[in-house]
Amino acid sequence: MSDLSVAPITVKFPHRSRRGILLGLSLPQLLLVSSALALLLATLVSTGLLGAIVLAPLWAAVAALVLIRRRGRSLIDWAPIVLRYAHRHSTGQSMWFARPVTRPRQDGLLHLPGTAASLRVVTPGDSANQAAAVHDPHQQTLTAVARVSSRAFVLLDPATQNQHVSGWGRALAGIARTGHVATVQVLERTVPDSGDTLARHWARNGRPDTPVAGQIYSELVAAAGPAAAPHETYIAISLDLKAARRLISQAGGGLPGAFTVMEQTTASVAQAARNAGLMITGWLNAGEIAAVIRTAYDPKALSALQQWSETGRAAADPAAAGPVVQVEERDRLATDSARHVTYWVENWPRTETNAGFLHGLLFSAGVRRSLSLIYVPQGFESALRDVQRRKAAIIADAAERARRGQVDAEADSIEYADAKQRERQLIAGHADVALTGLVTVTAETDAQLDAACATIETAAVSAGVDLRRLIYQQPAAFTAAALPLARTTL
Repeated sequence: MSDLSVAPITVKFPHRSRRGILLGLSLPQLLLVSSALALLLATLVSTGLLGAIVLAPLWAAVAALVLIRRRGRSLIDWAPIVLRYAHRHSTGQSMWFARPVTRPRQDGLLHLPGTAASLRVVTPGDSANQAAAVHDPHQQTLTAVARVSSRAFVLLDPATQNQHVSGWGRALAGIARTGHVATVQVLERTVPDSGDTLARHWARNGRPDTPVAGQIYSELVAAAGPAAAPHETYIAISLDLKAARRLISQAGGGLPGAFTVMEQTTASVAQAARNAGLMITGWLNAGEIAAVIRTAYDPKALSALQQWSETGRAAADPAAAGPVVQVEERDRLATDSARHVTYWVENWPRTETNAGFLHGLLFSAGVRRSLSLIYVPQGFESALRDVQRRKAAIIADAAERARRGQVDAEADSIEYADAKQRERQLIAGHADVALTGLVTVTAETDAQLDAACATIETAAVSAGVDLRRLIYQQPAAFTAAALPLARTTL
């Protein structure tokens, strides 16, 4: 029996560094300041002090771009994001429409908007029921997607919770140490249930002719099915084809060799997931991957996709996986039958908290949302160099403040302690992963979307999580957050 007196594992995340490359300046800030100083020097040499005074408005503009901050970023840091957004609007790329074509389509092409346009679902054999993967020819990755189920974490006893948390940590460590896994994505989402699966099960196994109870159950199935909001969980494993070039060559080369390496990787991932209390119920085939993508863009399509499915699992044609229409707005995205807002998890809990701290966020009543946890394995050498750079930057900033007679910042002490803790863990042999959290909220109308966003933001505060709504980046953020493609670019 499990020991109920065992204290559950608590977690605490490190302080997120806001340091720049040099003197606290980010790359755009550093480039702007360097250019301004070079121009100032040239002006003083050529025209003297009078020329520098004439250019005073320019120096004021540079100072404003560097010093004024908006939503945690300086104005110059916003410049590339805003310029790309303006370019998309000026060139008509903010609106995307699926257009019928008469020329032959490339087999398996998903026809998605934006940077995901070249993604293709490939299958190793001729059978359509075989596990498939998404090939990205530009990033040189091959991504397999698995459907995952598990017992309710909060209902487990503390000893079992501790075992599952430790098991998931070991699973991530094992994946990171392979050296050829580019990204791991855990996607947990709610979908509107059409009621078809429940009705099919009742039609096959129910007894509606049973006195009293049969009629009551029939009415409950008819009423409760469409109102349900089942949870789905997926794990996407992205294989780095460049890093795995040697293994792929030994397996025969090309995509067949890549599939052989992917099968070996997914087998080890499945075993590690079982040790963490997770059950991989199947790796998705081409139609199922397309259905997951399609229902993210158009939740109402789920009923039609399930209607003719004997298993109750939705399947779609990869060529129809993308949206019919997508319209980008400043802080939201409109696709087919839904509107979406994507948040970035800016800060995770920085105080000791229970490992199930996301429960309130995941089970917010009446909200359709997708939560993606994106893990990017870091090599030992690069992670150690990053720690050394961070420690050097903290010490240099502290010395500069002491030279100026300024008081020490407690945030620096905390950040330095986090850096040393990370360094000790690396030296002890722990794998290092970069974690990104994204949350997409979905609703049918703007009013419903605003209400759902308010609910999610309140739940995030209770969970100790700081959410930041992304602006000018919604299409790329939605692709990374709501689709099981293990993408990291925003």
